[in-house]
Amino acid sequence: MIRATRFDAYRLMHEGTLALAEVEAAGIRVDEARLTSTINHVQQEIDKLTHALMNTNEWKIWCKLYGDKARLTSRVQLGSVLSAMGFQLPKTETGRLRTDEDSLRELNTSFVDRFLQLEKLRKLKSTYLVGILREVQDGYVHPCFSLNLVRSYRSSSDHPNFQNVPVRSKDISKLIRTCFIPRQGRLLVEIDYKALEVHISAVYHQDPVLIEYLTDPERDMHRDLAMECFLLDRDNVTKEARFYAKNCFVFPQFYGSYWAQCAPNLWKVTQDVKTSCGISLREHLQSKGIRTYEQFERHIESVEHAFWGERFRVYAKWKRDWYEEYCHNGYFDMLTGFRVEGVYERNDVINYPIQGTAFHCLLWSLIQLLKWLRKNRMQTLIVGQIHDSILADVVPSELNDYLAAAKRIMTVDIKEHWKWLNVPLAVEAEASDKTWFDKQPIEIA
Repeated sequence: MIRATRFDAYRLMHEGTLALAEVEAAGIRVDEARLTSTINHVQQEIDKLTHALMNTNEWKIWCKLYGDKARLTSRVQLGSVLSAMGFQLPKTETGRLRTDEDSLRELNTSFVDRFLQLEKLRKLKSTYLVGILREVQDGYVHPCFSLNLVRSYRSSSDHPNFQNVPVRSKDISKLIRTCFIPRQGRLLVEIDYKALEVHISAVYHQDPVLIEYLTDPERDMHRDLAMECFLLDRDNVTKEARFYAKNCFVFPQFYGSYWAQCAPNLWKVTQDVKTSCGISLREHLQSKGIRTYEQFERHIESVEHAFWGERFRVYAKWKRDWYEEYCHNGYFDMLTGFRVEGVYERNDVINYPIQGTAFHCLLWSLIQLLKWLRKNRMQTLIVGQIHDSILADVVPSELNDYLAAAKRIMTVDIKEHWKWLNVPLAVEAEASDKTWFDKQPIEIA
């Protein structure tokens, strides 16, 4: 496999820095009135929730323990309060009470649930909404995109951090993304690579089973693992069951997690997620003989064993060999020509080449797309990027040409540029004439 050279890596970094400066200069439009209104609304919710929490028995106990040092923002204090009330919290290796979100939610108390909601609202306001408003100039923000701050050679963003806008929580995502709007008479269009890092991992390890999953439209890796994790027949796998198998088992496994970390999250969703027959996954598992969490944990351990020991044996061997080579050399080289030196954890050594190379595919595509826009004297502007996606302010009359050019550059031209890209790449697009949150899928001809 022919890798890029160190000079190729430098050239990508140089051209990428210039391209991202152009993106930064373009800026993305903000609905400043809506943003201000949203901040005020969130503050009102914070005040109401704070007042409600301070009128509980839990807060009385809190104040009795800490007096005038009582702080409703302190998880350490919360842990002590809950312990004093008789709740059993797990402990860290150093003996401190665990007060991470998962541990707290396991207690299933309304006070804790409202405390965590208050934390989220405070972060939403200070980190995201106020952080965005602080950077607005003449109705636009101009996020900085840097290529020299991340050890995996991905990009970073600040002022504001455009790559850290929540998407998993629909409510929070809506509050933030509805504040980003297209320029007058234009569309916000986001084009992103589909499962880019999975495809890039296959380029490195060349596992024939994973490559078959990526090239055969009839095969579905996440559906198959939903069948195994939840003991389902193929026709009984719902979209929701597939989603949780993908995000609570497949991707965590690829990124270095293991059965003891995957099992709790999978078990948690079995209570609410249903089969296509309408019963909960928990009930279905019970009918298959798995009645306790301990039984389910052992089952997920066996699924993991088959995942790496049978299904993806070649991938597993590559991970072992790649890490051993790093330990011997003290560095590893990416296919894009970048060398990563230094002391890293095992998961970092395995994940960084995949994450970095995947981003370099996006960066190369962004550079070429900007060149195409200039060459064809288009008015469309690229206004942001998030690791595997490109956000643009598109003139409606240029939409079809822009989409066609982006698809060609991102899936065809890039494979001509980097011959080692021997797996298919695919992109999808969404567009909106209202807000970033309101974007809907559109076809690319």
